[in-house]
This record gives sequence, structure tokens and C-alpha cells, in this order.
Amino acid sequence: MSDLRAVVEQCVERQRRYRQPGQRLNEQNTKAALIDPVIRALGWDLFDTDEVHREYKRSGHENPVDYALLLLRTPRLFIEAKGLGENLDDPRWANQTIGYATMAGVEWVALTNGAEWRVYNAHAPVPIEDKLFRSVRLEDDIDAALELLCLLSKENMGDNRIEELWKSYFVDRQVHAKLTDLFAGSDPAPGLVDLLDSRMPRLSREEIRQSLVRARATFDFPTSVAVAVQAQAPASPPQAHEAPVQRLTSEPAPPPVYQSPPTRSSKRGSPVTPDERRLKLVDLLAAGRLRPGTTLFGRYLGEQHTAELLADGRVRYRENVHNSPSRAGEAVKIAIHGRDITDTRKATDGFDFWQAQDAVAGDVVKLKEIRRRVASGR
Repeated sequence: MSDLRAVVEQCVERQRRYRQPGQRLNEQNTKAALIDPVIRALGWDLFDTDEVHREYKRSGHENPVDYALLLLRTPRLFIEAKGLGENLDDPRWANQTIGYATMAGVEWVALTNGAEWRVYNAHAPVPIEDKLFRSVRLEDDIDAALELLCLLSKENMGDNRIEELWKSYFVDRQVHAKLTDLFAGSDPAPGLVDLLDSRMPRLSREEIRQSLVRARATFDFPTSVAVAVQAQAPASPPQAHEAPVQRLTSEPAPPPVYQSPPTRSSKRGSPVTPDERRLKLVDLLAAGRLRPGTTLFGRYLGEQHTAELLADGRVRYRENVHNSPSRAGEAVKIAIHGRDITDTRKATDGFDFWQAQDAVAGDVVKLKEIRRRVASGR
């Protein structure tokens, strides 16, 4: 692996230069100047397509991902690149890339504009905003950037160290939220008061409760392990590479983590209720279960096909816009079989044909299942 610290510092210097008046860096130049050097420094061979596959797509009908990093010719990490200065807060970028990764069976996704890197767990059973594992701006904290980027190295992806850290992070985040709840507000959790009351007989229950109201609890959780950073910066003192500690306080409390139940897609043959039949894509959009610009995925004859959900509930497949998911599904079959396809073969239940990410539950399921959830109020 190359000297990652030197590469990151060089990228920071380039960012500052490119931000000067009259300078602009588009996506392709951002890749060449700010992203390719980092991937190379992480031990990936940019010139071996069995290891770094640019413009990767699983089938000819999908939109490509900028980079797929592969081990044993199997994608382990998708990287979606944007031009320097592009706002990564736009939910379209994460939604789109995580959707592709989910359908491809790829767990880890990185989104970057060269200045900032965001790493997501695409398979986490939580809403999409909670799939974010870590994010870092290179110029804000080079040490934190090294720590996160090292997890994406060829060696560490092979050892799956990021998965180990994610599990700890995922549990710690939920435990922290519950601990914070115990101390939050002017009415501490009765169970906590009971526990202290049983162990402090000289204090009254009310005295304990009032003390907890005044308390400002602080909980320390390690955010991650600084993997291989020491090897990247041998001149730094050893204590600089100890696992950093994130001080989590009860003010302000982090948002609670929603744990979605296990996905149960609609079973083939399950009856569709009248309430479900009345719901259209525009109703699922209005309910917040789908978002404009969401990618729809459909598998037909062993190939994956994608379409785009528009804000008015119509569906764009290739260059044409269709008034319903069923029409878009039929268009897929026409594209494969030609216009002489029989009506029987062309007929398509679009809600059963297409899958999408449920914007609330975070999982990728059939539109039929999302419609069922909306109709049942789940």
C-alpha cells in the first residue's frame, strides 16, 4: 500500500487550489485528481478490471456505478463519485447507489466528491439515513480520514474488518439512545429511580428523582479502531493511533434508531384487498414510502432492469415515460421480445414486477409489498 497520508495531504492541497476563483473540477477530473490516487493508495490495482471495475453494471440495462472494487472477481464495495463541490446531502445520490448495491448483494457503499467520503452499509435493516456508518472531510481531520479510508483498503476489505466495526457501532448507537432516554427530560425513567432507590436507602425516592433531573449524563463509546493508520504515519507518537473515543452526551440526544422488522414480501397468490387496489404509485409517494427519483428494479428472464419513478407517479423506462408500473413492465418485455409479443405474454402486474426501496423501512421489496404496508398502516 502506498503512503496514504501523503496522498490524502496532496488531495487536500489540490482541493484548495481547485477552489480558487476561475477553477472548476468536473466529475471526470475529480476522479482522476482526487479519487483514483486514494483508491490506488489503498492497495487496489486501478489497471486490473478484475479488481477495479469502472462504470460497473450487473446487466446491460442498469445504470453504472462509477467504481466496483472486487475481491476474487466479486464486488465488495461500490464507490459513487461526484464532482468536487457537489452537495452530497442530495438524497438522490445515496438512495440510488444504495439501491444498486442492495440488488447486487454488495454490502458497502462509498459516496465521495473527492473532498468528503461517506460510507454506508447498504444491507442494514434501518431507514436509509441511518445506513451511514462514517463520514469525513479530508481537510477537516486528516487522521480521521486515514482511519476511515483504511477500512476500505484491499487488505482490510478482505479481512472484513469494517463489518466488525459496524456491528459494534450499530449496537452502541442503540444502547446510547436508550441510556439517553433514561436521563432525558424532567421525568427520569421510573426503573432507574427504582434501581437507585434500592441501593441508596438513606435517600428518599424524591431526592433521587430530583438529583437525576439535575444530572447531565455522559457516555463514552469508541467510534472505531484505527486500522493500519500507524503503518501510514510511523513518525507520529503511538498514542495518536489509539482508538478515538466519541463523547456522547444526553444533550442533544441523537435520533433514535428505527429497527425495521424482518422483511416479508407478499406471497405469490396472496389476495389483494380493495384498499390495496385503490392505491397508486402517487399515493405511495404521498405516504412517504417512495421518493421521486427512486430507482425501480425488475428481473425478467434472468436479467436485471431499472426504471425511474417520477414525482407524478409515472415511470420512466429508458427514454419513454409510462403512466403506470404495469405499462413500464410491459415495455421491458417488448424491448426483449419485440413488438410482435403476444398480449398474454406482455401482460404484467407492475406492482409485482418492480421492486424499490421502502423509504421508511429501508428494505428493497416489491411495490406490492410497499402498497400492502401503506394500506395496512404499517
